[in-house]
Amino acid sequence: MFEYDPVIYSRILTAVTLGFHVIFATIGVGIPLLIALAEWIGIKRNDEHYRLLARRWARGFVITVAVGVVTGTAIGLQLSLLWPNFMQVAGHVISLPMFLETFAFFFEAIFLGIYLYTWDRFKKKIHHWLLVIPVAIGATASGFFITTVNSFMNTPHGFEMVNGVVTDINPLAAMFNPATPTKMAHVLSSAYLTSAFILAAIAAISLLRGKNHVYHKKALNLTMTVAAVFAIATALIGDLSGKFLAEYQPEKLAAAEWHFETSTEAPLILGGVLTEENEVKYAMEIPYALSILAHGTPSAEVIGLEEFPEEDLPPLIVHYFFDIMVGIGMFLALISIIFVMMRRVTKWNEHNKPLLWTIFAGGPLAMLAIEMGWFFNEMGRQPWILVGYMRTAEGATTSAHVDLMLYMFILLYLVLAISCITVLRRMFKSNPVEQELKDRGIE
Repeated sequence: MFEYDPVIYSRILTAVTLGFHVIFATIGVGIPLLIALAEWIGIKRNDEHYRLLARRWARGFVITVAVGVVTGTAIGLQLSLLWPNFMQVAGHVISLPMFLETFAFFFEAIFLGIYLYTWDRFKKKIHHWLLVIPVAIGATASGFFITTVNSFMNTPHGFEMVNGVVTDINPLAAMFNPATPTKMAHVLSSAYLTSAFILAAIAAISLLRGKNHVYHKKALNLTMTVAAVFAIATALIGDLSGKFLAEYQPEKLAAAEWHFETSTEAPLILGGVLTEENEVKYAMEIPYALSILAHGTPSAEVIGLEEFPEEDLPPLIVHYFFDIMVGIGMFLALISIIFVMMRRVTKWNEHNKPLLWTIFAGGPLAMLAIEMGWFFNEMGRQPWILVGYMRTAEGATTSAHVDLMLYMFILLYLVLAISCITVLRRMFKSNPVEQELKDRGIE
């Protein structure tokens, strides 16, 4: 019979919660920027199609925010209930960004309510647009502050540990730890990229269903242009992230690439199967690529897993998470760049069915890449919850009934998912864009 282990159940419950919450957190960070861009273009070009885009996107965004509030609250509760020892140590050091994240969310929510209520209530349209700027700033700030907490877990700074007691606390040093710049940039750029592809997927499926109104084409053009910009940005930041890992978490990078022996001119390994003797089979190797990713030169030495104690190594399954994340990112960049290029060549049709189908697939794939990225980030940090200071098993609760909590929260997330999808479908199905365009006298 399976033996109850509170550490295992705590990890599973946290993974389920974060995996569900990251969907709404990503949308929460990225969508406000798209709303702001759409309304701005509508005002500058006097184009009501773009203003209607912003209006309809904002309606759906509110529903996802409501669900995100519930899942975000669950994370806060679980940090205290499931990881009390970790919070006892880290709570003293990293509480500042936790507080600021809450403040940023309130800031965003207040202006979001005002923004939604004041459509068509200003003589000058630009005054209404100004209200969405605090929403976008609050959303981005919220993502930034909570990301600094995760960065702190990977590269703890801003305190000293003396005989198990936390001293010399510097909250700003803890916030702006070495992992913060690359992790913050990667989280934000990938959120914008994913949100753009989700909205692009909606426009693409509308066109595939024969809804050829220019409204859908403008939605697709805007979202794919934004996607191309942030796909390139995410790729560049990903390169910097690789160099950060090589310096601060070399065992994580080595596990991601199944790099067992320290060597120069290290190849990048894609796919493959690992044998019990740690031999890599059926993989594709890109010569020198790992050395370039880690240090910028083909001849650079890359530290292998052999340099670290076995008990300090992350699970090697993170290799697949890393490959899926990078592979999808390259796919999204390719598709978005192709679309933008085809728009500029008048004899090409950027709205052809094969391309529209790939754009539609890009929506769920982008979200899968976000999930894989977070699984790689969290599992790649193991066995530490606070690298170098506290192992995951040391930070977890010893209480019983965590398994019951797991089942209850899974049920809650199922209800939330079904409710969110049902409300969104009914909201837009009962008020199709073609009817709203007609009602507003927009051709």
